[in-house]
Amino acid sequence: MTQSNQIRHGQSPNSSEEVKITLRGPGELADALPYLMGFHPNDSIVLVALHGEHGRFGGRVRLGLPHDPDEWPAVAGQLAEVLVKNSARRGVSPDAVVAFVCQDPGEKETPADVVERLRPLVQRLRLACGTLEVPVVEALCVSAGRWWSYVRPESAPSPAEGEALPPPGSTAMAATAAYLGLPSPSSLRDMESRLKPLEPRDRDHEIALDTAAAALVPRMLADGAASDDIRHRTLHLARTAMERFRRAPLIGDAPRADRRDDKLLADDEAATIILGLQDRETRDRAAEWMEPAQVDAALRLWRALARRCAGTYAEHAAAPLTLAGWVAWSTGDEAEARAALGLALDLEPTYTFARLLHHAVNSGLDPELLRGSLRRERRRRVLSAAKARRGPDGAAGRAPGRRSPGGHRARTRR
Repeated sequence: MTQSNQIRHGQSPNSSEEVKITLRGPGELADALPYLMGFHPNDSIVLVALHGEHGRFGGRVRLGLPHDPDEWPAVAGQLAEVLVKNSARRGVSPDAVVAFVCQDPGEKETPADVVERLRPLVQRLRLACGTLEVPVVEALCVSAGRWWSYVRPESAPSPAEGEALPPPGSTAMAATAAYLGLPSPSSLRDMESRLKPLEPRDRDHEIALDTAAAALVPRMLADGAASDDIRHRTLHLARTAMERFRRAPLIGDAPRADRRDDKLLADDEAATIILGLQDRETRDRAAEWMEPAQVDAALRLWRALARRCAGTYAEHAAAPLTLAGWVAWSTGDEAEARAALGLALDLEPTYTFARLLHHAVNSGLDPELLRGSLRRERRRRVLSAAKARRGPDGAAGRAPGRRSPGGHRARTRR
């Protein structure tokens, strides 16, 4: 099977022409998957849309592999529907699909055992896509550095031990990615480890959250001036922390950089920001910090806050994770955006902001659309505040009083 693919960010350094890559055979297709996703999708189902006679790659969707086989039929149907509908919304329905299931062996399991265990799931995926009149032209299992095809003809079955993935850096995809200056794909586990609570858990973080919750939640539930005060204090603390992160020297090693960032946040400061971000308006104001001078410090802050949400506060990570996903997407890092938003939805499947962003990333939308909306909202708010300060006659007057009681409640997390 031969596929022609236009690489993401696919322009040569010296030309405005898009770079095209031809993949020959399922081995190169399996090798290309991390480059298509931006990371190695461990423990994942991935569907990739193909368009046209040469099989140009289009949209893609990923989901963590469900442990319960009873969930497979529903998951297969949902993934197929999302891929086909998202492609249709962009005006080009897929002509075919490539399916991947990726998982390393468990304890006392061989890679061949993984292939057979996941075979019924792949069959469900093929049936779900077929129901939508989109054939699965290739279905691959990737496990322990080897690959197997589920759709090879009986006359040429995959060897029981599978076939080894090409050596790193030896394929056309790897060479072209290096030529374009794209980073080598990292592990999904590595990316998620920067967003998940630290192990072993730090009890001081949870104690600080307990203390902050006792002080803040009653005030957040009391509409009006109290919730406004918390909103202003949360944003002030977050801005102050971002400035601290911005001034800190860069560290190239990710684990060391994260440990240093964790030390830049006091426990009570981090707890107050985490609690405050549960308010929808506060979170939306924080989402405005997506300009070039802000994004690096903002992303590091949201990661550090997500790492502190453990135990009974695990679900509180949905807000900083969603903000991390938004900032990553706005800078063009779709891989980290998918990882962060996926974790947010694992914690809160109905979290609207994360769902909308996840859909937008998977649909290939331009983040500039949301950036423009946030900038307009910021301008509207600034103009409204200036008008209120001038007073009804246009003259400068007293600072406006507190808002009348509104609908700002703790954990209004949409």
